[in-house]
Amino acid sequence: MTNQEHSSDAAVRSPRVNFAKAAPKAFKALIGFDAAAREGLDPALVELVQIRSSQLNKCAYCLHMHTTDARKAGESEERLHMVAVWEEAAHFFTAKERAALALTEAVTLVSHGGVPDDVYARAAAHFDETELARLLALIFTINTWNRIAISTAKVPGTDER
Repeated sequence: MTNQEHSSDAAVRSPRVNFAKAAPKAFKALIGFDAAAREGLDPALVELVQIRSSQLNKCAYCLHMHTTDARKAGESEERLHMVAVWEEAAHFFTAKERAALALTEAVTLVSHGGVPDDVYARAAAHFDETELARLLALIFTINTWNRIAISTAKVPGTDER
């Protein structure tokens, strides 16, 4: 199937469940979990983590939302363009941000070999125990949001929150 054929199929697809309306308790619980995860973390770091996970999960809806939020928060276009290749563009990111991005990749792609000890240790060297737990929770929540958006066919650019 070509990209054009795939796009055409997506355009005529039947509407899918509105998760927030159909499962309001689950949706509200996830919003609460997400808010608790972000507490005390640098907002710029939060967006970088959410962007990287959304890239890895190929979630266009969340990627659009979080790059937009990052821009509104003052993130540079230059850094936003480098998130996908952060290892090759290490000088654009702090050591703490690189440790968070490495952990994000390991947790998001957990089926590719788990979370290696060195990746975890690198993150633990930059985040205290509470921050590390919140960072992990943030990674868990963005992965869940990605799966909700992809499964329910959320349309990128609509930012229905």
